[in-house]
Amino acid sequence: MRRDKDGPLQDDIALLDRLLLEVLACVEGVETGATITRIRETAHALGDADPTQRAALEAELTQLSHGNTVALVRAFAYFSHLSNIAEDLHHNRRRRIHRIEGSAPQVGSLPHVMQRLQEQQVTPGSVLELLQNGWLSPVLTAHPTEVQRKSVLDCEREIARLLTVRSNPWLTPEEMDANTAALRRLVMTLWQSSEIRSFKLTVFDEIRNGLAYYDYTFLQQLPALYQNLEAALGQQLGAPVELPAFFRMGSWIGGDRDGNPFVNAEVLRYAFKVQAEVAFRHYFDLLSRLESRLMLSSREVNVTHDLAALAASSVQQPESRKDEPYRLALMAIRQKLAAKALALGLDGVRTFCEGAEAYATPAAFLADLAVVEHSLESHQSGWLTEGTLARLQRAIQIFGFHLATIDVRQHSGVHERVVSELLAAAGLEHYPALDETARLRVLLRELTSPRPLRSPYFAYGEETAKELAIFDAIRDIRQQFGKDAIVHGIISNANSASDVLEVALIQKECGMLQLLPTPKTELMVVPLFETIDDLQRSAGIMRSLFELPFYRALVDSKRGTQEIMLGYSDSNKDGGYLTSNWELYQAEVALVQVCDAAGVKLRLFHGRGGSVGRGGGPSHEAILAQPAGTVRGQIRITEQGEVIASKYANAEIGYRNLETLLTASLEASLLHPPTDPTDPGWLEAMAELSNASFRAYRGLVYETEGFETYFSQATPIAEIAALNIGSRPVARGGFKGISSLRAIPWVFSWSQSRLMIPGWYGLGSAVARFVEQRGDEGWVLLGRMYREWPFFKTVLSNMEQVLAKTNLVIAGRYAELVTDKALSQRVFGTLVAERERTIAAVLRITGHEALLAGNPTLARSLNTRLPYLDALSHIQVDLLKRLRGGDEEPMVKLAILQTINGVAAGLRNSG
Repeated sequence: MRRDKDGPLQDDIALLDRLLLEVLACVEGVETGATITRIRETAHALGDADPTQRAALEAELTQLSHGNTVALVRAFAYFSHLSNIAEDLHHNRRRRIHRIEGSAPQVGSLPHVMQRLQEQQVTPGSVLELLQNGWLSPVLTAHPTEVQRKSVLDCEREIARLLTVRSNPWLTPEEMDANTAALRRLVMTLWQSSEIRSFKLTVFDEIRNGLAYYDYTFLQQLPALYQNLEAALGQQLGAPVELPAFFRMGSWIGGDRDGNPFVNAEVLRYAFKVQAEVAFRHYFDLLSRLESRLMLSSREVNVTHDLAALAASSVQQPESRKDEPYRLALMAIRQKLAAKALALGLDGVRTFCEGAEAYATPAAFLADLAVVEHSLESHQSGWLTEGTLARLQRAIQIFGFHLATIDVRQHSGVHERVVSELLAAAGLEHYPALDETARLRVLLRELTSPRPLRSPYFAYGEETAKELAIFDAIRDIRQQFGKDAIVHGIISNANSASDVLEVALIQKECGMLQLLPTPKTELMVVPLFETIDDLQRSAGIMRSLFELPFYRALVDSKRGTQEIMLGYSDSNKDGGYLTSNWELYQAEVALVQVCDAAGVKLRLFHGRGGSVGRGGGPSHEAILAQPAGTVRGQIRITEQGEVIASKYANAEIGYRNLETLLTASLEASLLHPPTDPTDPGWLEAMAELSNASFRAYRGLVYETEGFETYFSQATPIAEIAALNIGSRPVARGGFKGISSLRAIPWVFSWSQSRLMIPGWYGLGSAVARFVEQRGDEGWVLLGRMYREWPFFKTVLSNMEQVLAKTNLVIAGRYAELVTDKALSQRVFGTLVAERERTIAAVLRITGHEALLAGNPTLARSLNTRLPYLDALSHIQVDLLKRLRGGDEEPMVKLAILQTINGVAAGLRNSG
């Protein structure tokens, strides 16, 4: 029996389910609708592995025509998408009900953290001091697990809006009928549209797709979040508060070159052009609203001298505005902004601005708005500054002329080859032959010399010329759009101090490093430590860099801050889930110690993916699980793949996710215990568990004979590579086995086959060995670690979510795709045994009777979508059998791609 609080959710799902079946009956025929319903029920019932039901399902799937198979797949995929819409709306609904009823503040909300800070006697002044040097940033990245098309997202957003309207108790029966009809039309539109791209995404497509979320969420919700925090702090202080712009957006889309041959200087320039167009369009819209509303007459108010001068500077002085100085002043502001837009080469500028002086910087834009604000306050009209004007001012502080800071990332090997060619062309050392000590000596010699290496008379190779062009573009973009446009130069696969200095040298050769009066680079060089080995050596590498006076001067020029990026994906693929998390934890602790000893402020950039196997999971818990001293008001986190759509396509949910990042950072910075963990014995226990888990994982993935064959045949990795869901290849330099495969398709493939080993494999064996050595005391210790150590609790909680999404019946059907039956049985048997050990260990440590017993919301979500998800998985296996058996029908391949789309939608965090 359903609980009343979930009644509206079930009603929404039932409505959408009914409308989709009506559309299917209308477009595809009544019999197709009946078949879909029957197969859905049969597939979901296979959880008990009933051989009779399984045989019946396989027989029915085999007999389906290609056309009916495609219809079936699309129906189940849309059931998942529509369920997601209803579920997101229900989350919003429940939060609103709690606020209306005056319930205790929700964990992770701004009222909750402000209450906690007050209870712990953390003053508003301490919060303000923390945020003066704060830097919080979600960083959007384009990765090949984003399967949603923007046009489909827009249609789904309209469905969500109409469902929201239905909650209005004052709708008449006629209005409700019209609403239902509108929903039916949208569902029909979705059904008759292609949810799968017929073309390969380009980087330009990815850039445009990523910008949609600014209109959906960021442009409105980030200023609102600032406003709410300022109000909360101001209420405690009893005085108005103005926060610095500590929370801003980041992006890799258009600047991430690592393994993507299509990102070049042209792409980077294009990214800023279209980003700026989004920001300027928003500013023009807000200015137009202000201009239409501030019709205050000079016959009624006395404006300041500065406002009068600003009004007089308008290049147009229409008769109808002669006694409306605020409108004239806003016209002048709009003209200056338009002049800047034209100077930047932006499209869509319609404001007359001939003769207007373009704004040089966002600060100049803000200065004119401050003139308007102060003038309003001078005649007791301060209330008029609190709405659109305040939002515009805050938006400019956050987004500037550039909208989002784009990181530029490249592999360390590319930087090394560029430096090698620069030195060789200048007749200097053969850089590749030098050891690390010699490399540092050469790099420091060139960095401290005013003599350039680069010459316009040299003809460089294609790769070097491309990289130099990128850095030239970075220099130009910072001059045009402001220094916040590009701040970070990230080095993938950083494993030495020379990797860091190479980027500094490339900046010098492109006019981005000054030597006098003190050394200073325009970009902060950010090493990315990805593999287990890199993580273990990261603190030593940074210590050696801080000991170099020249490099320390570069750090000091960045306000004494060093950002370091940690890679969750490759470390997981390298050593498994538990070991990856433990090595990341230890690396963070070591980096804090090194930076503190050097007097350097550390900012960590967490390269998390959507799935648990790539560092995913709830952001609030993940941040609070960080070691003591690793946040301190500064943290950047990547937002990848389909997670971007699930977090930010809906404005209300988007606000909640931004709020969570803020509140968790405040808690971790101001309420975190000074030492973590409190019991040193936990560190020893984690080391034992990690070592055993590492051996089990490596033994399976890298040491089991034939495992690579099993992986390639028991997952849809080959079909994923063919899907038009990303601009970059699935492997660096072409697929040469698991070691060359990117972590994203590695995790995505296991998600599709419903085993998800990157998120749990190895823990069961590790715990079994641990308690074998320690006996019952081992179980007691692990239980205490789970209850009292946020890090360990988060690791197991995320693992529990992954295990709940696994399905051995479906995974067993994928295993049957392996042609070597002995190999299939051997590997699958190993996986099944480890899964059983892992589930048993997790349940005993957590004290839960069943998976997700402590997370009823997720359990409900899975129960809602499993009927569609399981059916899609079974159909995908059947289609893979057809394709690999020689069925060349294009509809088969299309249907497989649609099952991949649908399973990803059902899992919601698969890549």
